[in-house]
Amino acid sequence: MDLQLRQRRALVTGSTSGLGEATVRMLAAEGAAVVVHGRNADRAHAIADQITAAGGHASVAVGDLTTDTGADAVAEGAVAGGPVDILVNNAGAYEHLKWDEATPNIWASTYNQNVISGVRMIQRLVPAMRERGWGRVITIGGGLGGQPMNTHPQYNATLAARHNLAVSLARELKGTGVTSNVVAPGAILVPAVRKLLMEVADERGWGSTWPEIEENCVREVVPNDANRFGHPDEIAGAVAYLCGPLADYISGASLRVDGGSVRGV
Repeated sequence: MDLQLRQRRALVTGSTSGLGEATVRMLAAEGAAVVVHGRNADRAHAIADQITAAGGHASVAVGDLTTDTGADAVAEGAVAGGPVDILVNNAGAYEHLKWDEATPNIWASTYNQNVISGVRMIQRLVPAMRERGWGRVITIGGGLGGQPMNTHPQYNATLAARHNLAVSLARELKGTGVTSNVVAPGAILVPAVRKLLMEVADERGWGSTWPEIEENCVREVVPNDANRFGHPDEIAGAVAYLCGPLADYISGASLRVDGGSVRGV
């Protein structure tokens, strides 16, 4: 299927690893000109170079989105090669903490990294989309925003805020040709997750081989209808669909890609 992303330019924040990297690569494969973003210039340029070598179009914007100055630099770098039609707000931070470990300062820092950073990019890039009469804002959320765990409460709360701001933005953009939607991943097997699970598998009694560990971990921690972890490309595919004109009639929606771990309609 042609998602009709040629002639579109997309910025994916936090795209030097994990879900962001998978997303920026898939958008490039679909024909979009992409902007790879991160705080490490070498990593960002390495991914952009790989995309270019594969026949895609990629540039780089480097900066820390937790500050206004950093967000300004990223926005300026992103539009240097042309107007940005698609903003994927993926950048964020996660720290596994218990309630008594998550201090107020950590709550504030997490909110800045996971929520306000996205607001900064929306305010810098969406007005121009609105003027042109077409654009896409995709926010990466998560099921923990609606069904939080007892741990990492500061992270759960920021996911809820990301979902909320995306719907509010959709209402604000009514009739403009610019849409705002959420892709909500479940438990996704990025390298850092696999590494953590391998480290704790023995003490949890999950086995010694990866198939055993995955099966037991999924059953105990993230039960879902697919009986496995999700893969980064499965999130990237959902994002890519929402970025194209085939998704013109989708607004303020949350597309869950979680194997059915969130129970609801």
